Amino acid sequence: MLSQVENETITRVGSGTPMGTLMRRYWQPVLLSWELPEPDCPPARVRILGEDLVAFRDTSGRVGLMDEFCPHRRASLWLGRNEENGLRCVFHGWKFDFKGACVEMPNELPEYEFKHKVRVTAYPTQETGGVIWAYMGPTEYMAPPPRFEWTRQPATHLHVSKSLQECNWLQALEGGLDSIHSSFLHRRFSGSRAGLGGHRAGAVAAKLDVRPTPYGYTYASIRPLKDNEGNYVRTYHYVLPHHQIRAIQELTDDGGTKSKIAGHMSVPIDDENCVVWNWYYSLGQPLDEKDRDESFWGNGPAFVDYQNGFRPRLQYSKANSWGIDRRVQKYETYTGIEGVNQQDRAVQESMGPIVDRSQEHLGQTDKAVITTRRQLLEAVKAVAEGFNPKGADTSYYDIRAIERVLPPGVDWLQALKEEMYPMGAPF
Repeated sequence: MLSQVENETITRVGSGTPMGTLMRRYWQPVLLSWELPEPDCPPARVRILGEDLVAFRDTSGRVGLMDEFCPHRRASLWLGRNEENGLRCVFHGWKFDFKGACVEMPNELPEYEFKHKVRVTAYPTQETGGVIWAYMGPTEYMAPPPRFEWTRQPATHLHVSKSLQECNWLQALEGGLDSIHSSFLHRRFSGSRAGLGGHRAGAVAAKLDVRPTPYGYTYASIRPLKDNEGNYVRTYHYVLPHHQIRAIQELTDDGGTKSKIAGHMSVPIDDENCVVWNWYYSLGQPLDEKDRDESFWGNGPAFVDYQNGFRPRLQYSKANSWGIDRRVQKYETYTGIEGVNQQDRAVQESMGPIVDRSQEHLGQTDKAVITTRRQLLEAVKAVAEGFNPKGADTSYYDIRAIERVLPPGVDWLQALKEEMYPMGAPF
């Protein structure tokens, strides 16, 4: 468990806080590319790390991300006119380019204008993997571009979505890194997805093995199969500060399996809300319409209101007890809540806005969660002492999560290393 001081350190993300300073050393996902679909389209609001920003795609297709409020009289630039390579405030016509420089001040006579003295705080952006990213830290420490393997896949093989959660970002991250909960929280009692996949269904307990890496750590959830048939091994990666990568093996209609690599990014909106990004990709056949249907996962338009800040639809919201159905809980699923990620959202939000980790009692299957907290505290300290934190480099560029059945006694990392690190392990 953490002390209350440690808990505060790794949950609070505002400007000037230890974790806020650390977060700003990484590229952060801020928008899906389709939220700014074309040059000179309407701007979009962004709230991240406690900052209120506005994003726009200018006439040349460049993405600007800046303080939402005009430095003249503090009117919202979200109301602005996106025109001729700039965002123009509707109050007095001041216009700003994608780098935040004031380029026009039409309400002042030429002899009185001072546009060269005025700037809006603006952040560099990158666009890759169907996502717009921003770097909000000191330029001299700017991390390399965010080039996860999933961001380099063609659109035919990649799916990305997001949704808002009413809880601290770390609760969402830790939920994704907690492997053992799938035996309970996501369990179905019947149907093709009972147990959420082949070998897991027969082993609800597991051994966790965590191995540190330059980007964070990799770990395996190791579950013994019946009759000494070996171990079902599912590997994961944690990339600081909030990336989780895992394997997905799904049953197909013909009784076979389809493998994907998937993950989450749990990005702070502020101290008490976050955006959970969901992505998955195939290294084999392109994703089809069924692959992109997120309803089983509790995502997509059936569950998430894209026009209302990507909040859960009312019937699935915290205000409506996440849509829990006690009859379904009794006979069909472990929770009575529809959708895997909706189940995650329910338990994570149920902890309150920021959970008090000093009250926990952790066990062996919490090794990944414990390691995450330790590495975040170490990264906060490293930045405070003038060093680069883990993950603010290129060491994560070519990593994959794999699941396999291995013979008893086999070291999982040695057996799977070539598949997990196709371009060579960075350690």
